[in-house]
Amino acid sequence: MLSRTAANLFWIARYIERAETNARLLEVGARNALLPNTGGGYRNEWDSVLAASGTASAFRDKYGEAVQRNIETHMFFDTDNPSSIASCITGARENGRIVRTALTGQVWDALNTAFQELQDFARTERSRLPLSDLTDWTLRTTSLIRGAGLATQLRNDGYDFTNIGHYLERADSTARLLDVKYYVLLPEVSFVGSGLDNYQWRTLLRAMSAQRAFSWVYGGEITASKMVDFFVFNPMSPRSLMSSAEGALSHLERLARSYGRSTPAQNAARALVEQLQRMTIEDVFDEGLHEFLTRIVGEVDALASVVSGTYLSGVARCD
Repeated sequence: MLSRTAANLFWIARYIERAETNARLLEVGARNALLPNTGGGYRNEWDSVLAASGTASAFRDKYGEAVQRNIETHMFFDTDNPSSIASCITGARENGRIVRTALTGQVWDALNTAFQELQDFARTERSRLPLSDLTDWTLRTTSLIRGAGLATQLRNDGYDFTNIGHYLERADSTARLLDVKYYVLLPEVSFVGSGLDNYQWRTLLRAMSAQRAFSWVYGGEITASKMVDFFVFNPMSPRSLMSSAEGALSHLERLARSYGRSTPAQNAARALVEQLQRMTIEDVFDEGLHEFLTRIVGEVDALASVVSGTYLSGVARCD
């Protein structure tokens, strides 16, 4: 497969996963903003969403204060933001157009329909577009596109590059979503384990469509340790860092077998999986949850760079 084609497929998956992440971040922010400020003083949950998205600086340069209306625009509609949902859907559709013959008709139709519906949103008065409708549409649309690929694409090297992009972006998004809980600081240490603390964790579970899965594995009680285990170490969790790292490694190893040689990309992915296998929940809290998640985001980005340099060089698909 040409590196150009591989890169287009890789970025289609990353853009679709990133659009979903932005929708989930917006849902977390909206639900947490409904909570009363029981601790007094200043607290803005939307700051946490911007910090986790990695676009806080660009937002403040353009919009100033972090208010909900502006953040909705920035994270959904703003084409100046390369990570907005509009930018991601547009980018995925453009990459799909370039490699149209590498996609099945069902995948292309899903991408193209998403783009056309996005244009309809842009022509609709904002007061008629509740945030919940926008996030629900994004979650349904990204699931439809991924499902079309799973059901119809050949299991060849193009399928591997698509899934490598999917798993790397998912690892990044899980770390960012979990980090929202770090940025939504409780008013006081005494609130740890309180109703407010539990509400924030439940909001995160709901935003990641993981309430029932979490309950099946751990029961009803929610604790920080259980949440970290579920979203970091548990390979049964479809959004955990472990399952994402193992998924990327699996598809990289398929490429190694198909092409008849291993590369630095396989070594880097294997090192990430082995690191997570060695670590414990206590290690994460000793390092600091925010510090650990920030480091993991950097390591996932480094792995993506190795994959790009090994297989996708010569084609620029920027974040």
